Amino acid sequence: MSVQIDSQNSLLNRVGIPKNLAWGYLGILIFMMGDGLEGSWLSPYLIGRGMSIEQSASLFTAYGVTIAISSWFSGVLVESYGPKKTMLMGLILYILGTAGFVGYGVPKLDYVIMLLTYAIRGFGYPFFAYSFLVWITYRSPQKKLGTAVGWFWFVFTGGLNVFGAYYSSWAIQNLGYLNTLWSSIFWVLIGAFFALVLVKDKFKSDSTTVNKSEELMKGLTVVVEQPKVLIGGIVRIINTTAQFAFPVFLPTYMATHGFSTTEWVQIWGTIFIANIAFNLIFGFVGDKLGWRNTIMWFGGFGCGITTLLFFYSPVLFGSSFWMIMFCGVLWGAMLAGYVPLSALVPSLVKKDKGAAMSILNLGAGLAVFVGPLIVWMFIGSIGNEGVVWILAGLYFLSAILTRFITLPLNAKTAQVSEPELQAIATN
Repeated sequence: MSVQIDSQNSLLNRVGIPKNLAWGYLGILIFMMGDGLEGSWLSPYLIGRGMSIEQSASLFTAYGVTIAISSWFSGVLVESYGPKKTMLMGLILYILGTAGFVGYGVPKLDYVIMLLTYAIRGFGYPFFAYSFLVWITYRSPQKKLGTAVGWFWFVFTGGLNVFGAYYSSWAIQNLGYLNTLWSSIFWVLIGAFFALVLVKDKFKSDSTTVNKSEELMKGLTVVVEQPKVLIGGIVRIINTTAQFAFPVFLPTYMATHGFSTTEWVQIWGTIFIANIAFNLIFGFVGDKLGWRNTIMWFGGFGCGITTLLFFYSPVLFGSSFWMIMFCGVLWGAMLAGYVPLSALVPSLVKKDKGAAMSILNLGAGLAVFVGPLIVWMFIGSIGNEGVVWILAGLYFLSAILTRFITLPLNAKTAQVSEPELQAIATN
């Protein structure tokens, strides 16, 4: 038996998963599957039952606000209370919000209750998932940290965008809409069991702050003490801005080139199947080529080029469904080039990694707003093409900004390439 356990631990170490947190990765996958099961159909379902488009939009806006807030607080709450308590807080808020939303709001289409309870639900997954990400940054060997966070984004995106969507496509037909929403509680509880009960790892913060309120303030003051963390937060916003902008206008753009909604959904789904695979691949690549190099060249410049290629693919390839999908998959793959950012930013600070991660998590939450905001502000004046060039320009800007995120001398590790060490020495 001991030989089998040693073999399993050795395998986990080789692929870059911290063996003491292994069950937590499975927990995140299942939790995010429950959380993401309604994302692709809730809005049209509510509109079909009589809600206005404006009400549906405001519902998701309120949800996005609480996602951004909880994304920011997740890191510093981990520093203050530990990951398990913060994750448990996320689980409770998720269940309370879902129960109110599905039990009272949706059946009666009570807009006020729906707005309040869906917003409460929004606190759930950032507290749960991003707290685990902070835990990973503390407990993973520095030379394998890029790979460890790559595995995190693999299970996070796989649960949210792939398994959640596939499960709901089955559940809607067999359980109905309301019961599908209720079933999300079952899945998040299963995920919580793996992450909170089966993970026995003991967390110890390296924060030197005793006062809880001071610890929460570090989520802001860290950008003053270490401006490179702020740059990392800006890059994180840019990372997924297009991901939330594209669904607003690309379906109608593709329709003008002859692609149906079903074809668009197939393209979009395939993009994120590729993305979860490359989340893992670029975790490994980042540990070999350097985190900063990977973000700059694959993430920044790669996404900038493939954003334009994806948009112009119907012009270049006409009605070729597979070529359009191929161009989209290239964009989804390059999107994963930002994965090492979750290893790079917390490595900028000696202490208070949770505070640094809070800024990164806030960037992830703010992208939910920035993407649709860019579309809303500019599509009327400069059209689809102009918006895409703005998105591509932001990606190129992120590559330039990443050039300035150099690691401190105390963070020299095996994963930092020689050119990067030279850059560190001159900064």
